[in-house]
Amino acid sequence: MEYSSLLKPTENLENLERQLMCPICLEVFSKPVVILPCQHNLCRKCANDVFQAANPFMVTRGNTVTSGGRFRGPLKTHRVIIDFFNTTNIQQLSRVNSALCLSRAVENHRPVKKVDHPMCVEHAEEKINIFCLTCSMPTCSLCKVFGAHKDCQVAPLGSVYKSHKNDLSDSISRLVASNDRVQLMISEMEHSCKVIDENSRVQKQMLCEQFDGVYAALEERKQEMLMVISQEQEDKNQHVRDLIKQYNEHLQSASKLVETAFQAMEEPEAAAFLQSASALQKSVVDATKGSDMPKMEMGYENMNHFLVDLDNVQEAVRGIDFGKDAEDEDEEEDEEGEEVAESEEGNSDSSD
Repeated sequence: MEYSSLLKPTENLENLERQLMCPICLEVFSKPVVILPCQHNLCRKCANDVFQAANPFMVTRGNTVTSGGRFRGPLKTHRVIIDFFNTTNIQQLSRVNSALCLSRAVENHRPVKKVDHPMCVEHAEEKINIFCLTCSMPTCSLCKVFGAHKDCQVAPLGSVYKSHKNDLSDSISRLVASNDRVQLMISEMEHSCKVIDENSRVQKQMLCEQFDGVYAALEERKQEMLMVISQEQEDKNQHVRDLIKQYNEHLQSASKLVETAFQAMEEPEAAAFLQSASALQKSVVDATKGSDMPKMEMGYENMNHFLVDLDNVQEAVRGIDFGKDAEDEDEEEDEEGEEVAESEEGNSDSSD
């Protein structure tokens, strides 16, 4: 900060010296004159010497006719033509076409695009300066006086410009507000999509849990009924196995009795045969009566009584739908309400 404050006065002095310096002799001005349109100064002697030396057409001591001088500008390398006839009229210079030092004056500025004033289509040399309210278009004064808009109502461009600008500003404000509402609606709809996805996920999870519960209940009931069938199967098989055992025991006993009877039939002695014949005869008769042993009932092996009709259940499962329970409950409540109303009406009639 201290160094910068010390340097600023030095810079100001340098700028001042530069402004008071003649661009020809590089010394402080001596009798400065203004001869350039850029308002730069020159020493009178320097200007005279430069134009006399650089102009071959100037009137010299040898009576040569001159028409002007040429030299390089003091700050930029632009050439400036200055027409004069002698050094006495150096103050009366003609206008110079070249704008000396103009580039330095604007070198730190950004160029601005030139905006041409719109011209009338019908009158190329006339600028558009009024607005036709009847035709809603800008036009020129000649069109109002002599042209196609002479019978129309017109207004100055400034007032119409302000009015249209205000209208456009209001329309822009309304459009921006409308865009904000649309953006808000879009945000709400995007939020609705997220809510729909979340609600769908919850409902799917609940539906899967309900069906899983139904599956579990069906599986549990199936296992219970299978156990009933299995139990009866075991009981019947056990009963049949008991009968088979009894029949096997009876068969073995009968086989032994047959073998004993055959041995008795081979006895040659009558006395010995008769001693065992009566008892053997009685045993054979009793064994023959053993054919009246318990038998299986007709169709004992049949298991058709375990048939289950699940057609109604399947139809009920296929008929499962959303909201059915609530509708059925509402219908039942309506029917109950109607029945109560009818019973009350019947009671009132009977009391009368």
